[in-house]
Order: sequence, then C-alpha cells, then structure tokens
Amino acid sequence: MTLLLIRLYVKNKCSFLKKKGDFFLFLLIFVIILRSKTDTVYQIYLETMKKLALLLGFVGALSLGNKVVGQNVILIEGNYQGKNLYVQNPFASGGVGFCVSEVKVNGNVATDEIASSAFEIDLKPHQLKIGDKVEVKIAHKSDCKPKVLNQEVLKPKSTFEVITMNVTGDGTLKWSTKAEQGKLAFVVEQFRWNKWVKVGEVDGVGTAATNNYEFKVSPHSGKNQFRVKQTDYSGQPRLSKPIDYTSTGCDVTFSPAKVSKDINFDCAGKSSETMFEIYDQYGNIVKRGFGNKIDCVNLPKGGYFLNYDNKMGEFVKK
Repeated sequence: MTLLLIRLYVKNKCSFLKKKGDFFLFLLIFVIILRSKTDTVYQIYLETMKKLALLLGFVGALSLGNKVVGQNVILIEGNYQGKNLYVQNPFASGGVGFCVSEVKVNGNVATDEIASSAFEIDLKPHQLKIGDKVEVKIAHKSDCKPKVLNQEVLKPKSTFEVITMNVTGDGTLKWSTKAEQGKLAFVVEQFRWNKWVKVGEVDGVGTAATNNYEFKVSPHSGKNQFRVKQTDYSGQPRLSKPIDYTSTGCDVTFSPAKVSKDINFDCAGKSSETMFEIYDQYGNIVKRGFGNKIDCVNLPKGGYFLNYDNKMGEFVKK
C-alpha cells in the first residue's frame, strides 16, 4: 500500500525524474520502506517524503547551479609565427573537471586534449602560413580562468636583416631586407641636432624572402645619416646600421633673430625649405614641421631655441 502511494506521488509530482534518469531515487524509497516495516504507513510516508524533499532540493540546487555557471571566452588574435600556444588549465571551483570546455581556431574546433592541467594548442593542423591571421577562442567556466602562457607567439617579432641600403641622388632612401617574421612598420630616422629624429614610416612585408623598400627623405646640408628600425611586442627596437649621405646643397640660414611675425629660411639668398623644431626656455617643444618659414605670431614673448637644417640657434619673440 505504502509503495503504491509513493509511486502515485512520484508519478504525479515528480514525473521529471524519469526524463533525467534519476532512477536511484526510487531505489532509495524502496530501501527506506523495507527498513521501516514496523512503522505505520503514515510514518513511512512522512519520513520518505522528508528524505525525498531533501534529495529533490539538492538536485534542484545542482540544476540551478549549472544554469548560473555559464561560459566565458578568452579571445586571442594575432598572426601565425610558426609556434603553438600553451595553456595553464586549472580545476573548476567545485573541484570537478577542468576549467576549459572548448578551443576554437579560426572558427574550427581544435582537437587538442584539453582535459589536463596544462595543454598545447597545436596550430599546425589548421594549414596556416607564416603571417596568416589567427583567432583563438578558449571557452571556459565562469567560476575559473585558464591562463595562456605565451600569447606573444602570435605577435610579429622583429628579425629583419638589411641586405643593402643607400640614398639616391634625388633623395630617396632605398633598402632591401630578408628574414622578416611578421608585419611590422619600418621607422625611418635621420640624425639631426645631436639625436635621431623620425622622418617617416613604411609598412613591412613580413616575409622571409627578399623585400624592397623606399622612402623620400629630405637631406640637410653637409653629411647626413639615416637608419631604419622596427619595434615589436618586447618594446626593444631592432636597428639597422646607419648609412652616410653627403648633400651638395648650400647651408640654410634663418632671419630675423628678433621676430614679431615670421621666421624665414634662406639658402644662398633664396627661400629654402627645411625641417625645424622650436623649444621654449623650459625645453618644451612648441612647434615642429617642414617649410621655408615659421609663423610665430601666436608664440608668447620670450626667448626660444630653434633647430633647423643641421644647425641649432636661438631667437627672441618680441
């Protein structure tokens, strides 16, 4: 009779158990009934319902917990450099199972073994070429977080070697490189005013084959020096050796030394363009550019330092 009542209750109130396959609950109820032969049917019913309620509450909590613990995704983007990623994979907070649930490379599910405290994301099977774009998505439980140990392997590294470098008669800097690994910009620098000054930038090709580049420079009078550099994720610049170039142009001069409106640049009595910088008395740069004159109308009154051509001078704003 008791077993019939329990079965009816379960059938009416807990039919979802069959769907979830929790047959162990019926087994537990049956065991409770067998061990309670001396009790009344009503007592058996009450005791069983209490135990069942506790179990259902526990199962419900687990179910709710699974809903709360969602999925987060770590996104890593870069370019393939021929190296694989390594992931540190902790246990989930409950201590059951590992944190990472899935890894995708460019939208394709990776076949790497992720049920481990540390694993490798092998990029070779994805038919990538050096320099190809890579997007890695690491899905993980929200109550834990894996750690990618070497994300920098997807960032371009400066490895170029200069084969040739020269400046042509029309002021064009040309250089050839090899052994590039990843696309990085080349910064063109010129030595002026006792320092290296950036004068331009050219995008790198990023392949190991021979690559040719050129950039139009503005040599100052006399001896010039030029070089190129790249700076990768490490923050350390990779520099070419400087090359010399001697310009046959005449010396540039400026006037007046006491200015109220414009400073003019001349070469052998003719207006001449030059690169320039103006610093105030505190060493702050207030103007920078290239041209045959500088508009000084808006400069406050006082003394200034002027870098131009390959020289350094001073002037006063009236």
